Amino acid sequence: MNISFLRPRLWRVAARCLLHAAFLVCLISSAIAREYLVYFGTYTGAKSKGIYVSRFDTKSGELSKAELAAETPSPSFLAVHPGNRYLYAVNEVGKFEGKPAGSVSSFSLDAKSGKLSLINVQSSRGGAPCHIIVDKSGRNVLVANYSGGSVAVLPVLKTGALEPASAFVQHVGSSMNKSRQEAPHAHGIYLDGRNRFAYVPDLGLDQYLIYRFDSGKGTLTPAAPPFASVVSGSGPRHFALHPSGRFAYGINEMVCTVTAFSCDPKTGALTTLETLSTLPPGEAFKGSFSTAELFCHPSGRFLYGSNRGHDTIAVYAIDQKLGKLSYVENASTKGKTPRSFGIDPTGRWLLAANQSSDTVFVFAIDANTGRLTATGQSIEVGSPVSVSFVPAK
Repeated sequence: MNISFLRPRLWRVAARCLLHAAFLVCLISSAIAREYLVYFGTYTGAKSKGIYVSRFDTKSGELSKAELAAETPSPSFLAVHPGNRYLYAVNEVGKFEGKPAGSVSSFSLDAKSGKLSLINVQSSRGGAPCHIIVDKSGRNVLVANYSGGSVAVLPVLKTGALEPASAFVQHVGSSMNKSRQEAPHAHGIYLDGRNRFAYVPDLGLDQYLIYRFDSGKGTLTPAAPPFASVVSGSGPRHFALHPSGRFAYGINEMVCTVTAFSCDPKTGALTTLETLSTLPPGEAFKGSFSTAELFCHPSGRFLYGSNRGHDTIAVYAIDQKLGKLSYVENASTKGKTPRSFGIDPTGRWLLAANQSSDTVFVFAIDANTGRLTATGQSIEVGSPVSVSFVPAK
């Protein structure tokens, strides 16, 4: 059979495929901006008045001087709406409108100037709200209240404004450390990739609580099982889900450990795989040490957790089949009390927020090993607590 007549057609098909592939590459690359606005949540005081913003160049790793984006009391943790038009902040205070509760502030976001404009403020329903997220549909804000020992869901209007809580859950119980675990202390709230389950590390209960989340109704109901426990006295603080959805990790503040879990996508259940120290091998835990933040790298290959007092970020490699961790290093954050940090959307850089030394340092991430290298880039931010990225215009 003579197929020579097919060759021009095959070349045309191949050419169209190559053009289509090139178009997809362009789309993917354009989805990750070169320049980002970086918002810093802080504790307000002598050196901070609220939320600060810098510009970050993902090619050079350059971070501009921080400027005040909005005045608001102790906006420790921030969350950006999926459309990047709104930003939400907890106000980590003990009273709001005369009641024992903190508050949540909503802001419109100008992606050109970086400035934030207040829309409204709602009660968090519990004291000292310490963590916040926006659900993946953009219809709800979820908040964890530390001293209140509770979690709440606040619906989001099309204007970005917050409505009063549509769901509120009060945790009950305590654990072995009577000075720090005398009551529940919800320390974070996180959603799985499918927007179905919410995970809440509670320092006071030594549990990672699991809730079914209904985005349409803005409700939280206990999952089955409703929690995963860790060793008494551990003090769960923050949580990170692996991009695959098959694994999850919790960092335990009071003993400087990280726990790896397998994650059931159908039930949300967590099964403990292992618990490791966040300190270098062989180094003993000291009472002045405590952990803080935890993030998976966007590639899913590495896990990062911060140590306060020790003032380092622990780096682990993640086994992609088993979810277990292998120690890589502890890298100095070049400052004191790294309460949090952020990994930029490209996965090339880590920004460490040193609360007690009022600095943010930039580190390059090795794509092969996960190791961190200080770039020499740093800026001053008063009492920085959290780091959030928004594509700049």
